Amino acid sequence: MKSLTHPAREDLLIQSVLDALANPIRLRIVKRLAGGEELTCSTVLPEVSASTASRHWQVLRESGILWARREGRIILHTLRREDLDFRFPGLLDCVLAAVEEEERGTAA
Repeated sequence: MKSLTHPAREDLLIQSVLDALANPIRLRIVKRLAGGEELTCSTVLPEVSASTASRHWQVLRESGILWARREGRIILHTLRREDLDFRFPGLLDCVLAAVEEEERGTAA
């Protein structure tokens, strides 16, 4: 089984984080994880093919936005909020607020 690698807190790069957050599907994942849940791939992206979903989770993990851990055959994901807030204070809150605002505008 392939090991799940994560960048150390001090190795998180703003370019990688912003690039990962530029995708609407990955933003949806981050929004769900921001609720503090630990989620599986299929919980958040049931309509996305397994290979596409896997790539989105990989980008988020490798950019340092989330932690992934194996539990048997399942991979569970959590948001690295503490690390992100330490490295880039306020970034995650601003991104999540912008997503909420955009969703409210779209719903109106």
